[in-house]
Amino acid sequence: MKKELEQVRLGNIADTDYEIFALLKQRYSPRTFRDEKIKKSQLNQLFEAARWSASSNNLQPWRFIYAEKGSEAFDKIVNCLSDFNKKWAPEAPLLMLAIYKEKTNDGKENFHALHDLGLCLGNMSVQAQYLDIALHHMAGVDWKKAQKEFNVPDGYHISSAIAVGYYGGELDKLPKKLQESELADRQRVPQEDFAFKEVWES
Repeated sequence: MKKELEQVRLGNIADTDYEIFALLKQRYSPRTFRDEKIKKSQLNQLFEAARWSASSNNLQPWRFIYAEKGSEAFDKIVNCLSDFNKKWAPEAPLLMLAIYKEKTNDGKENFHALHDLGLCLGNMSVQAQYLDIALHHMAGVDWKKAQKEFNVPDGYHISSAIAVGYYGGELDKLPKKLQESELADRQRVPQEDFAFKEVWES
């Protein structure tokens, strides 16, 4: 199984058209994780990477709630996930909720808050990859239910959930379709579909 999982990791290294930073090529979003608790020092490193992210006017609108497997809070996060994500996410040793502050300090709508949270999560993802930790970001979360469960105050919005764990785990713990998904080729649209010089192209 260990050899098989290593082949999965090797197979998931991005086949890029142009050379990029190795950690970015190696990063992917698995649905299996080693049965190992995230080290406290490494968790602090993830949040430190988030802390030093760029943000509009340095407002740093990101917030996180996290819980370790086996805790009541972990189960509460699982209960807020979509049925699909409940099939695999409970195997992660740690789950997070990613949250952003909706307004600036003077009460105006922070149009860039979600963008800034994305930058923050990008920082965290690269730091995680350096530590051999996988982050699987999940849009499938009932944010209204989670807001109530975790007493998130008005003015803050849960955007996503994140499964956090060391690369590894056992593929045969996943439903067959998800096993196939883990082994499938990674695909991305070509650059010309999203990077336009001088004028929009359709």
